[in-house]
Amino acid sequence: MKTKGRPLPPLYLASQSPRRQQILTELQIPFTVISSPYKEDATEFAHLSQGEQAAKLAALKAFHAAGQRSEGLVIGADTIVVLIDRILGKPRDRDDARQMLQTLSGEVHEVITGISLVDCEALTTRSHAEVTKVSFRKLTEAEILYYINTPEPYDKAGAYAIQGLAGLFVERIEGCYFNVVGFPVVAFSNLLREAGVDILEYLRQRGKTS
Repeated sequence: MKTKGRPLPPLYLASQSPRRQQILTELQIPFTVISSPYKEDATEFAHLSQGEQAAKLAALKAFHAAGQRSEGLVIGADTIVVLIDRILGKPRDRDDARQMLQTLSGEVHEVITGISLVDCEALTTRSHAEVTKVSFRKLTEAEILYYINTPEPYDKAGAYAIQGLAGLFVERIEGCYFNVVGFPVVAFSNLLREAGVDILEYLRQRGKTS
């Protein structure tokens, strides 16, 4: 999709994640949140690598949402936390969150976000899996108990939010910080460029209309 001489394609975010919405808003990128009818079934992709799983799920979310639009670009994303070969999703309950944090304590894990961009007109899909390594310090039982009594862990992969109180648990990261939050901004910009769209054009357009 080349945008020279034509209006910029509208952007649709096929995610209800407040973190992803906040990141795009802070970047001053105009977008509209839409829902995706795709029902996630990770077991269908169990034969794929963790990165391939995340990218595939992001692509399916975006592709199914793109069927609701005749033009524009739909963004899909899916984040997983991986410790060795174990995928940690969102905790089912308080005990599950506690076990996840005990497992991550003192360890290095990977946060993988699959991000996908679907052209609603051509129905072409571009996807990428971004990987960030996160090192947790050793957590005390009191810290874990305090944390699971807050709302933070319960809608997050791996049962923690690096941008919240769990920032106190992280000794260092290797890679994109925004990827850990759930939306790798550089990877997103690269996908837009592959689609023939310069992310700066959205900012320039916003400046003209503000």
